[in-house]
Order: sequence, then structure tokens, then C-alpha cells
Amino acid sequence: MSAQVLDGKTLATQNEAALSVRVAAIKQKMNDRAPVLATILVGDDPASATYVKMKGNACERVGMASLRVVLGQETTTTELLAEIDRLNADADVHGILLQHPVPEQIDERVCFDRISLDKDVDGVTTWGFGRMAMGEPAYGSATPAGIMRMLEHYAIELTGRHAVVVGRSPILGKPMALMLLNANATVTICHSRTQGLADIVRQADVVVGAVGKPEFIRADWVKAGAVVVDAGYHPGGVGDIELGAVTKHCSAFTPVPGGVGPMTINTLIAQTVEAAEKAYGIAS
Repeated sequence: MSAQVLDGKTLATQNEAALSVRVAAIKQKMNDRAPVLATILVGDDPASATYVKMKGNACERVGMASLRVVLGQETTTTELLAEIDRLNADADVHGILLQHPVPEQIDERVCFDRISLDKDVDGVTTWGFGRMAMGEPAYGSATPAGIMRMLEHYAIELTGRHAVVVGRSPILGKPMALMLLNANATVTICHSRTQGLADIVRQADVVVGAVGKPEFIRADWVKAGAVVVDAGYHPGGVGDIELGAVTKHCSAFTPVPGGVGPMTINTLIAQTVEAAEKAYGIAS
């Protein structure tokens, strides 16, 4: 039996149709005021500029508005905090995205944590992470939250299954592990320095590649019938997992590209729509 493709691109397109309806309802109630996602791009990294543009395009597709803030490479932490404060105070802005990474002179964590919890639609604040971990209302980090939405849509059973997350970043690996734990999976968190990593991955019913290294997780580490989620993307169109070979024996997998990436952006947009609904007192 061939492996099931967890098609994030198609799912994101389907979700956009439903989000367009919700945005239209907001506009109808609020005299044509659309939900607004503010994106902050600091510096001149071309990949970051591309990602910000993609998020702006996604806003347009569902009828939302995007407010793009571009700051110079020499921007200081104090200057960036002032910009975040301005957006926090703007009632017309419902979500704030600070594009990662920022120039090295900026304290990124301090700036992330300056974002209002109500507008933290990318799920990057420590407060939001803590609330998510405790099962309290909060917007989850967009990539792992998108993965969870995809697993739910494709009816991937998590209760009682052993999930191995390879990666420990604060906006991907760590929140991914806590979301899986909250979904009743048994979770092991690993990273590039884990001893005996291959043997640990071989125990997994669900493998999440979030280590940030191209094809770091080899196909022969993955047991037959496992569900494979590849959250990486690198030049040449490869992820963190050796997908070309692993698809021959896994039960389901996310393609690269077209798997996790589209659902990350879609989740960011969905959480911004939800934030607007909450701000305007509209039930979703």
C-alpha cells in the first residue's frame, strides 16, 4: 500500500475558502473594516523578504489587509520595541508578525515578548507558549499549530502513540512536543546532539523532523508504518528527512514542498482572523 500524502497545500487552499467567508462577515459587521496582519521585516535578508511577501499574498487571498513595516539593518532593540508598542496600541491591527531572524544586534527574545498576547498570532511569546503548554487559550506557534491542524484533518491518531520530535527550537520543536503531549501522545524530544538518535527515531510511531539540517534524519531510521512529518525546507527542495526513500515504507508523510509550509502561513492567517473576531465580539 502506498503512503498517504498529507497535502498541506490543498488543505490550506480549502481552509482559505472558509476564512474568506469569515472575513466577509467581519467586514459586513464592521463597516468594511478588514482584519489586519502587521508584518515587521528588519534588515535585508532576501529569504525573509520573500516569506513576508508570501504572507501578504495570503492575506489578500482571503480579503484581509496587511500592514508591512520595513526597518533598516542597523535598527536597534529600542527602536524595534517602539515599533511593536505602536502596533500593540493600534486598534486596527489584529495580529503582529516579527519576521525571524532579526539582525544580530537586536535582542530577538525581548522583542518577541513585547508583542501583546492578544496579537501574538504567530505564537512566539513566552507567555503564549506557557499558556499553550498548560492547555489555556493562546495562539500556538504557527508551524507546529499548522502541523496539528493537518494531522487532525487527515485523522492521524495520536492518542497513546509514541511521537519523536527531532529539534528543540522555541518556535518549532519545543511547542510541537507540547502540542503532541496535549493530544495524548507519548513524546520524546531529541536534537542533533542526542546520543543514539537513530535508535530512538526507530521507536517512533510519529516522526517530526524539525532540526534544521537537510536530510539529517535518514530513511532507515524510520520504522515501517510510521507517520513522517517534515518541517524543514532547504535549497534544492529537500527537508530534514530523507523523504525520497522513506515514502517507500512509511504510512503517511508531508511532502517538501507542499506539506508543512502552506499550513504554517494558513495557520497564521486563521489566527489573525480569530483575533479580529475576538476584538470585535464576533463568534466564529
